[in-house]
Amino acid sequence: MLNRRQLLGAGAAGATLVSSKAWGQTLNMGLPEAAQMDSAATAITARPNSGPDYTPVVTLNGWTLPHRMNNGVKEFHLVAEPVERELADGMIAHLWGYNGQSTGPTIEAVEGDRVRIYVTNKLPEGTTVHWHGLILPSGMDGVSGLSHPSIPPGKTFVYEFDLVKSGTFMYHPHGDEMTQMAMGMMGMFVVHPKDPTFMPVDRDFLIMLNAFDIDPGTYVPRIMTMTDFNLWTWNSRIFPDIDPLVVNKGDRVRVRVGNLTMTNHPIHMHGYDFKVTCTDGGWVPPEAQWPEVSIDIPVGAMRAYEFTADHLGDWAIHCHKSHHTMNAMGHDVPTFIGVNKKPLTQKIRQFQPEYMPMGMSGMGDMAKMEMPLPDNTIPMMTGWGPYGPIEMGGMFSVVKVRDGIDADDYSDPGWYENPPGEMAYEWTGELPEFASNNSPKTILTPKPTSKG
Repeated sequence: MLNRRQLLGAGAAGATLVSSKAWGQTLNMGLPEAAQMDSAATAITARPNSGPDYTPVVTLNGWTLPHRMNNGVKEFHLVAEPVERELADGMIAHLWGYNGQSTGPTIEAVEGDRVRIYVTNKLPEGTTVHWHGLILPSGMDGVSGLSHPSIPPGKTFVYEFDLVKSGTFMYHPHGDEMTQMAMGMMGMFVVHPKDPTFMPVDRDFLIMLNAFDIDPGTYVPRIMTMTDFNLWTWNSRIFPDIDPLVVNKGDRVRVRVGNLTMTNHPIHMHGYDFKVTCTDGGWVPPEAQWPEVSIDIPVGAMRAYEFTADHLGDWAIHCHKSHHTMNAMGHDVPTFIGVNKKPLTQKIRQFQPEYMPMGMSGMGDMAKMEMPLPDNTIPMMTGWGPYGPIEMGGMFSVVKVRDGIDADDYSDPGWYENPPGEMAYEWTGELPEFASNNSPKTILTPKPTSKG
């Protein structure tokens, strides 16, 4: 591993991807500071104090990479390196990422900017960075062996290009990507419009969908997994340790979601309908925006949607593939619904007094149990709300809409207190008759005989 002084020396002698003319302009200028982050908390970026105005994105449980200005060019420094990521309280993963984290820091800039991105490789093998969805010169595209040589361990390459369009993009390796992406190497790249009046929002959230296969009690992902992942994450974080999306009532809110997993994810938000306003290809014209309450995010794609936060409350937001809101799931567990395990339990407890039967009436009991677990793993379902266990995990969070939230305040306001008469409750009175049917035939409903 290189220390910072060695890192600077490696960068000065490292190879480059820019043209010889551009390299002559950047040589001897020195590398910008390689910012590091070891916290899993959401970091809030201040609004820009120069140039076009925009609302900075809020990367849930992530952060935005700082830059410096150098003769009108925005310079960033990405460091590809082994990292330790806290996926949830009590679980650490040994991953590969950028600048101390997986997922890597979000890069933010403005349409029309020229960016210069130094990439230092502290991995044990070569790597590249592909700027997914950005329009740029072929030699800057980051495909190992095609666009340019792989970045060797210990070397620094430079990518430099103009941002010709605004939107939401991603970055990830395009060399041994099966290994490197399975190990957590990915991040988001947001280009804000140069016109501050174009598509303005009050709050702008960013979520990267990613997944890992990490056996209970272990730390390193299984990189050969193709579909059978057991940890479904947002920005390499698992519910109940994914931060909420906190907004003020009346805010115009954008949620940008990128997907670098091996499957699609239908993201569903409760309490609202919204309009899809941006895809990988760019902004959707107002007349073409379509309403949804769930939006499917294909593999290698991005979708952004917007809504006005006019309904107070705590509203779930989650992937609607039910296994993706579970943690550390073993997929070979037999189904015991309807099975009476009591006699078997009595026999097993003669030899293992702590034995706990489960699954006879569903898996909801898993959310209440406090079973002993292997080191460095988490329960399949966890997380408590104001009225009991939420019985969710993985790709799940809460949109918290409140009155009186300051513009720069993203702190958790706690649980919403439902007003009287606005919460479901137990009924103990007389029940109306209910209809029942056990026929597979279509039953037509008669037309009403009177108005009302």
